[in-house]
Amino acid sequence: MKIKVLLIIAIFSIGNVYSQIGKQAKGDKKYNNYAYIDAIEVYEKVAEKGHKSVNLFEKLGNAYYFNGEYDKAEKWYTQLFAMPEAADVPAEYYFRYAQSLKAVGNYDKADEYLMKFYQKTNNPSGAELVNNKDYLAELRKDSDRYKVENAGDINTEYSDYGSMFKGSDVIFTSARKNKDVFQKKHNWTGQYFTKLYTAKMAEDGKLSETQEFSKDLDSKFHEATPVFTKDGNTVYFTRNNFFDGKKGKSEDKVTKLKVFKATLKDGKWQDIKELPFNNDNYSVAHPALSPDEKTLYFSSDMPGTLGASDIFKVAINSDGTFGTPENLGSSINSPLRETFPFITEKNVLYFSSDDHLGIGGLDVFESKMNKDGTFTSIKNVGAPVNSPKDDFGYIVNTKTNIGYFTSNRDGGAGSDDIYKFKENVCAQIIKGTVSDILSLLRLPSAKVSLFNSDMELIKSTEANANGEFSFEENIDCDKKYYVRAEYQDYETKEIPVMIPMTSGESRADIALEKKVVPIVPGIDLAKVLDISIIYFDLDKWNIRPDAAVDLEKIIAVMQKYPTMKVDIRSHTDSRAPHKYNERLSDRRAKSTLEYMVKNGIDRSRLSAKGYGESQLINGCSDGVKCSEEDHQKNRRSEFIVLSME
Repeated sequence: MKIKVLLIIAIFSIGNVYSQIGKQAKGDKKYNNYAYIDAIEVYEKVAEKGHKSVNLFEKLGNAYYFNGEYDKAEKWYTQLFAMPEAADVPAEYYFRYAQSLKAVGNYDKADEYLMKFYQKTNNPSGAELVNNKDYLAELRKDSDRYKVENAGDINTEYSDYGSMFKGSDVIFTSARKNKDVFQKKHNWTGQYFTKLYTAKMAEDGKLSETQEFSKDLDSKFHEATPVFTKDGNTVYFTRNNFFDGKKGKSEDKVTKLKVFKATLKDGKWQDIKELPFNNDNYSVAHPALSPDEKTLYFSSDMPGTLGASDIFKVAINSDGTFGTPENLGSSINSPLRETFPFITEKNVLYFSSDDHLGIGGLDVFESKMNKDGTFTSIKNVGAPVNSPKDDFGYIVNTKTNIGYFTSNRDGGAGSDDIYKFKENVCAQIIKGTVSDILSLLRLPSAKVSLFNSDMELIKSTEANANGEFSFEENIDCDKKYYVRAEYQDYETKEIPVMIPMTSGESRADIALEKKVVPIVPGIDLAKVLDISIIYFDLDKWNIRPDAAVDLEKIIAVMQKYPTMKVDIRSHTDSRAPHKYNERLSDRRAKSTLEYMVKNGIDRSRLSAKGYGESQLINGCSDGVKCSEEDHQKNRRSEFIVLSME
């Protein structure tokens, strides 16, 4: 329909249409009666011997990065990314490497890895389409977020759009036929000039009992898209450049749009006046109010616009005057169209755009406002709100989660129709504990920080007396976060948390390793050094290169403490016969011993035995159905300290 061409910003321009378009403490703490392992020292000794692994370089890089020693972190991250396997490391390592490169002045390479980080995380600063080839499936996958229906019998064959709440009513715009004998039609659209109408809103959101809103606001041209103050006594609305019986035109003879203000007095809308930043030569339209009613948002093509139309904001001063309009910037606006803004009580901005990755035409997007007034990365709200056609004018009551939007999608009454929706709000909480990785004791008052997918800090908190923490605000579903835990004398650790698209609780339990760990008889060096499995090929017992990296860690510790004696214990899962598993594990234990002897450890300091499946750590015994992950927990290697004498 021709009316759709007008939905850019000059939604009813007369005569023409607006065109598209924690540093690590230095020195070692001395202990009188214990021996300690410094993880960095051990790992560096292993690396200096020429052993390489992704895990080794990740740990070394992280050890320095989290302590603010970025120049040292750069050395190990450089070696990490020199490995072919580094292509599969999590995206956050690209970010850390970029920051570390900046610290040593290598900005060109830092920018290269930042771009890779942007691409891996779909950051809008990167190339959107290159990294979103399946974006359509992504936008359609969460279609159960909204239940969308026709808003009711208020829709007509004419254009009905631009709804807004006013108490228990909904005020909207329509080009329908009314009772006026001399009602004028717009030559461009063939439809009548629009007026404001009101409808009653039922508990389920259905709209009915339509009638004209107020003759006080009517002109012989277009009125549309109102927004009301909470007391209902002030309205801002869009109108053609027509006031006091005079029609204004731009230098190129086009009647643009302006935002007007009116006040309710004695039951009538009075003191109608245009806002001071209107101009005959550009359009200002579709006003929206911030929750505190101190800021007015609107669409415009005024000077400073980045595209065809942008979203701006302007301060409403306490004396009723207005500040200077500000463009929301490239985080919201694009080279094409952004229009129909709406701000919820929770400071979420909704707007429509035909740029970015969308399903078709104008799509509805959302972005949260930060405390400093900036906005988070925009997100397409997806189907079924967005369709292959134009979708715009999105509003929602955050208490009932009922809202409305306009669409010219197939199946409507005609032209543009108003649709109602019920949003299935996804509420998520991130909870977790901070504990010691060996003793499992909780770490009270540990510092815990939450970061978004762009590694921007959202909030920091302290774990309680039981080492428990939670983040209950600003958690979006279907988003990736990072939780970082810090505790005195422990290595800082950060884990990713992927939030699902369903309401509930996401766990983020973090077990921290001490920077220096006391060695006492009975301790398992494999746990201290984070070695879960010494890998062997199927049915083999020779030491593989990747296993050698882990064994070098044990060797480095035993070389540091020449009187230490260690018992090597090899375990299998329950799959295969008992005797076979016992023999295989014994060969592997003894093969491990021989490797260590060959690499400098005196045989008298070592003992080795295979236990097969006789010491399972879970219930995955014969005949019990278990996952591969559960079986893997039983396939472990232990290096038990027998004595330090």
